Order: sequence, then C-alpha cells, then structure tokens
Amino acid sequence: MFKKLTKSFISGSIAQLLKIVIPFASVEAIIRFSVAPTDILGNLKIKNVIPNIIQTETNILKKIGSKIFIKKNEIHIIGKKKIKNINIKTAPYPGFPTDLQAQIMVLLSKADKKSLITEEIFENRFMHVAELNRMGTRISIKGNKALIEGNTIFRPAQLMATDLRASVSLVLAALAAKGKSQINRIYHLDRGYENIEKKLKKVGAKIRRIN
Repeated sequence: MFKKLTKSFISGSIAQLLKIVIPFASVEAIIRFSVAPTDILGNLKIKNVIPNIIQTETNILKKIGSKIFIKKNEIHIIGKKKIKNINIKTAPYPGFPTDLQAQIMVLLSKADKKSLITEEIFENRFMHVAELNRMGTRISIKGNKALIEGNTIFRPAQLMATDLRASVSLVLAALAAKGKSQINRIYHLDRGYENIEKKLKKVGAKIRRIN
C-alpha cells in the first residue's frame, strides 16, 4: 500500500509566544503537544482539553521542570531551559502511558543528569533509540529499561521512522536540533497525526512535507 517513499524536512526552531486551539479528539494528541513546548523551550496554551484525565502526564512534566497552569479546559505550558532528570515506568491508565515513552525520552535526553525509563507494557518498544543516538543522544538499552545519559546537544540527521510513536519522537528531536533533518517513511506519522506539519507551523516550527 505504501510503496512511495515519503519525506519531511525539519529545521530546528524555538516556539516563542504561542496560542493554539486543539479539539479534544484524544488524550494522545494533547499529550504530544504538551511535551513539544517543554522540549523546545516554548510557551503554549492548549484549549479544549480535560486536564483531570492527564494528571499523571502533567505531574511528570512539572517534576521535570515545566511550569504548568491549568484552567478548566485549558493548559498553559512553559518550557524551562534546565530539565531535571527522572525515572519513569510505563503503566496502564492512570499510570504513565507507553504511547508517550518515546517522546518523553527525547525530553529526558536534555536533562541535567541520567534518567531511566522502564517499559512495562510492550516488548520491543525502543526502536526509536538507534535513530535518536544518531542525533547525539547517549541511550543504552538493557531488556525493558532505557538509560538516558542527558545533556544532549541534538544534531541534524537523515532519519527513518519505524512506527507511529517513534516518528513523533524524531520530529521533536529534529525541532530541538540546529540545522535541517529529514525524516523518511512518515506514513507511520500520518496514521496517528493528521497534517501534523501544519499544526506545528502554527506554533513556530520550521517544517515542511516533501514527496
């Protein structure tokens, strides 16, 4: 079905003062855009959300160092330059979601000390690590644990998406890098995020799709 190679060009950028309205289609979509401003030192307001059902995720971001302000159906997230390390275990709801594991790994790669992620839900869930290491991260895998060294300075690279969650983490890493990155096989991304490049452009990202 997907015979044609699809690509995306991304340039590193920092979102400054941002405001975006995101319909509450799923918790996953909200969480992804919650991690993004933290990762690229942005300032983002997310509307039309139900904060109570993503308390675990927002609490983790607070522990890492993000400033988060919650009003009824709106979350205001401010990324910090200094990111704190943390140990995380994935778990069924209301625990930390496995679907956010790859994205939070990008964020923890910039933490000031080592972090540990333990994947308790699925096997072989670290396929994105090899690509992230090509961008400068120092992540080692042992069984269901990923040790993240921290203090990463991301560098641009030619990248290959392996699955939906991995492809999102590569987008975040590319946004944090200085220079252009190219992500191939983004049909994985399209399975979960419709027109993600258009949404990211609205919040200051330099990103375009090429076919």
